[in-house]
Amino acid sequence: MQDFLSATTKTQPRQLALVTHHINGDMVSSQAWTYGNLNQNVARLCTHLSRLGVTRGDFVGVLMPPCEEYVLLIHALLRLGGVLVALNTRLTKEELAYQTELTGCAWLFYTEETKDLANALDVPASYPLSLANIQKTVYERVFLLGDITLDDLFAIVFTSGTSGKPKAAMLSVGNFYYSALASQEHIRSLTDDRWLCVLPLFHVGGLSIILRSCICATAVDLLPSFDLERVNLLLRQNAITLISLVPTQLYRLLEQWEQKPPTLRLVLLGGAPADESLIVRSNEIGLPIATTYGLTEACSQVATALPHETAQKIGTVGKPLPRTQIGIVDENGQIVPNGTIGEVIVAGQTVMMGYYNDPEATAKTLRDGVLYTGDLAYLDDDNDLWLVQRRSDLIMSGGENIYPAEVESALKQHPAVKEACIVGIPDPEWGQSVVGVVVLYEGQDATPQELLAFLQDKLARYKQPRALEIVEFLPITASGKVSRSEVIGWFTAN
Repeated sequence: MQDFLSATTKTQPRQLALVTHHINGDMVSSQAWTYGNLNQNVARLCTHLSRLGVTRGDFVGVLMPPCEEYVLLIHALLRLGGVLVALNTRLTKEELAYQTELTGCAWLFYTEETKDLANALDVPASYPLSLANIQKTVYERVFLLGDITLDDLFAIVFTSGTSGKPKAAMLSVGNFYYSALASQEHIRSLTDDRWLCVLPLFHVGGLSIILRSCICATAVDLLPSFDLERVNLLLRQNAITLISLVPTQLYRLLEQWEQKPPTLRLVLLGGAPADESLIVRSNEIGLPIATTYGLTEACSQVATALPHETAQKIGTVGKPLPRTQIGIVDENGQIVPNGTIGEVIVAGQTVMMGYYNDPEATAKTLRDGVLYTGDLAYLDDDNDLWLVQRRSDLIMSGGENIYPAEVESALKQHPAVKEACIVGIPDPEWGQSVVGVVVLYEGQDATPQELLAFLQDKLARYKQPRALEIVEFLPITASGKVSRSEVIGWFTAN
């Protein structure tokens, strides 16, 4: 089959595909791309990549903020059969080195903003990429079209790991294709839709917006980051109809809104549990909120409650998307009755291929093609899904997933730290804040400030605790495990 961009360009060459917005101080410059224009520039980039030596099956690291070059690379790698390794620009050198080494990245492309970080990594072939250089390339006509199959591995997207290390979820061309079709059918994609993307493209949510819009022949407005002032401006001036937000972003927008933006027909709200007050406030100003549940391993959306459902049943994430099946099972993997809390399992064409180079984690999470999410939830009598707890011990802060084990592992690299316990406590803006306690080895001395400074080069900023306390012991449950609930109580008692 043709790659997504080739297929859409063939029928909609003059349709608006992409509008990029660059922020430089108080100045904002924008550039509009039709599908035909986008297709020609992707052909140029394919020619450039081919001349460098990028071939089918190569793992290609991309370390960039959201920009034209990133979008062109997404489509070019799809066309060439390369595998996109989506790297988080917020991570430290140490965290990124683990990811590039795990996947054996042969190539790394970066922009001026990420040059220093990219050059610090030991990737065999690292190159800067700029739109100016892409447009200088004389493209070969063979690269106007690309043949792909739905079974091709297309992207590696990292997801937080319970063992303390991120896992590399393998997503196929078909995963993105069927996710796009299901989302289009569920939220009723319209020909004049413009989706404002403020999510990073190294997250499956942002990457899905780019590919979904191409498959559905709609447009994306792309911002390099969530800038409150610019988001408000674009929502007022650019006929934006759709936007994906995490609760923290919606919280900040609602502080400034007295009425909903005029053309906005849907806000897809996910990435973390939404506080009831957010939904109530949204309802008060007529903001159409669609609460959604998804995860990297299922290529973004799994279930979504449409605005009228969100307003009527505050807290539900609705029913599964078309052709996606969900179930709730007990510890033995048996389906439980409606109203009973259990683990969410997911089946369908959006479920990942597995974790790269991690057969043990794959076998635990994927069983006969069914995804065992680790999330706890129940189905009501209408078969609407209600989440009770995301994956065991998972902290969700500002739309980012943080596993305590990863932070605890980093803390225990300090020679004075014997034990550590990291938890999330409620926060009205961020959803949860990362806090923790540590036990020191006898005779060792360290202050919370010293330990926090120790973490700065080891963990991305959003993973670092906002508060850390030194304690004499960690509370233990009857089964011998650390009582995270008791630690949470230490921080929330007052």
